[in-house]
Amino acid sequence: MIRLIFLVVFLGWIVIWILLPTKVYKNTWTPKLESKLNSTYFEGEGNNLLLFSFPVMFIAAFGSVYLHFQKELRKPTCKSAVVSSNRLSFLKRPLLVMAPLGIVTAMEIAFAAMFIALLIWSLANYLYVSFGHLHMHKQGEKIWQAKFRSVSLRLGYIGNICWAFLFFPVTRGSSILPLVGLTSESSIKYHIWVGHLSMILFAAHAVGFIIYWAMTNQMAEMLEWSKTWVSNVAGEIAIVVGLAIYLRFLQSRQRARLLSSRLLPCGTIELNFSKSRGLYYNPTSILFLNVPSISKLQWHPFTVTSNCNMEPETLTVVIKRQGSWSQKLYQKISSSVGPVEMSVEGPYGPISSHFLRHELLVMVGGGSGVTPFISIIRQIIFQSTQPDSHIPRILLVCAFKNSGDLAILDLLLPINGTTTQITQLQLQIEAYITREEEQPIADTKKLLQTIRFKPNQSDSPITAALGPNNWLWLGAVITSSFVMFLLLLGIVTRYYIYPIDHNTGEIYHFSYFVLWDLLLVCASIVIASGAAFLWCKKQNGVEKQQIENLEVPNPTASPGSDLYSADTELESVPHQSLVQATNVHFGARPDLKRILFECKGSDVGVLACGPKAMRHEVAKICSSGLADNLHFESISFDW
Repeated sequence: MIRLIFLVVFLGWIVIWILLPTKVYKNTWTPKLESKLNSTYFEGEGNNLLLFSFPVMFIAAFGSVYLHFQKELRKPTCKSAVVSSNRLSFLKRPLLVMAPLGIVTAMEIAFAAMFIALLIWSLANYLYVSFGHLHMHKQGEKIWQAKFRSVSLRLGYIGNICWAFLFFPVTRGSSILPLVGLTSESSIKYHIWVGHLSMILFAAHAVGFIIYWAMTNQMAEMLEWSKTWVSNVAGEIAIVVGLAIYLRFLQSRQRARLLSSRLLPCGTIELNFSKSRGLYYNPTSILFLNVPSISKLQWHPFTVTSNCNMEPETLTVVIKRQGSWSQKLYQKISSSVGPVEMSVEGPYGPISSHFLRHELLVMVGGGSGVTPFISIIRQIIFQSTQPDSHIPRILLVCAFKNSGDLAILDLLLPINGTTTQITQLQLQIEAYITREEEQPIADTKKLLQTIRFKPNQSDSPITAALGPNNWLWLGAVITSSFVMFLLLLGIVTRYYIYPIDHNTGEIYHFSYFVLWDLLLVCASIVIASGAAFLWCKKQNGVEKQQIENLEVPNPTASPGSDLYSADTELESVPHQSLVQATNVHFGARPDLKRILFECKGSDVGVLACGPKAMRHEVAKICSSGLADNLHFESISFDW
């Protein structure tokens, strides 16, 4: 019922955007709204605050409360809870797999088509209304020139629609995306699509006006800073900056406590951080990492491989040594005699472990693309210890260039894990070594190296930014900051701006209106979020004390540390060691079509992570229609 209310509010918000360019809104709605909302407290901003801001604030605030109670009520998943209907599963199947769009589902195509239809509808109505009441802005101006100016102006209006949706996909910690089962990481492509489209529209808007001014001998307009409307100079600066930027300068600066690291012979690093017990996250979550000694500006996302149930006081990420930044980090870790200063942001991720609902879970990974599956397997290991829990069968298909990369499988268990923890799993691993025809003799016995770091008093365990009740705090921040903004705006408008212009909009400088809005918005957000953050930081200070005496237990030999001579038994596969349960294929690539089509079961979840070509191949197989039991999902930062 609550989700239905959110849906109704969101659809009402969309209806307003649909009606905005029409004569009905201009001639019927606008006069009535202005007569009721254009008060001495908000002037002309009342309409926008009610129609365009309030619905989003409502969903964001109450969505936070909904997510909090949903998290509180979440219990260990049982079989009856995860067997869901697949009547709408066809909407999530890959329908288009091609560059540059990548893997696109039927649902994504449907929403993209509706969004494009909204833009076309809006542009057509704006032009219809404006052409019917065409105004000449200069004596002697021709009709076609006036229409050209009108088209250029309305392209900017359409760009505003794109900006209304631009930041939904990439708002980390959003309370809106989880309501529809999305994360900011999985929605990056939507942000890029809408961003590129908006820049095309705004560029056409700017170029159109420059051409119009050149045709009508009004190039001096490029230097105009209007007192009653949007400044031309400001718009020109904005379009130049918009074309040049994709940089992130404002970042979290939380110094994290690095406990230890494991160096694999294949050049992969596992970093083990301290975390508070109250920090909860789901598998495939992402942690952003910054190492000031390497670069103060660079933040890199890495998959969290730990499980917050199995490892309540530690959080681990895995980094493959392949770029210049990771090369420097590997050298710093391997040669360090003291702790390495690191800052983190996150973790961010899904709000549920939806993959548990499948009967069989097939995970296809290439190289470091295997790392997201580590957290999934650890979650399933934990789930297998819960009573009446449903756990899927697991088939892990991994492709590596060299046999040394097999050491990544060492990370299937945490640093203090034992093989007895996976006795309840039906786990099959098919490993393919593509660049070696047979097992090399040299370095097959090389084990991973574990490095522990002394604690630094300035470091702290990783915690949720707003504590265990972060969703409630987020809802409180959203509500209080919005209410504070309305109060401050009302006071400034009534007792400072109104005595100057008396609600005429002709005397008080328009740019000052904008600056007041920016100032009051920033002040409200800083005050509300700052107060919440400081309060939660004070509460988290208690948890920091427990880490002072934390001792990491000595790691036991993990199953893959000596993959070809392991003597640890898997109870779920009697009299077979882990190496016997793992099939290693040298000089071959996985026949993905054969592997997937041979999967038995009515509900087979297929996860793919790794090289783009591999993910696209898996998507095409699942979308071919030859196997209706395959349900595809891609895990990647690109597509």
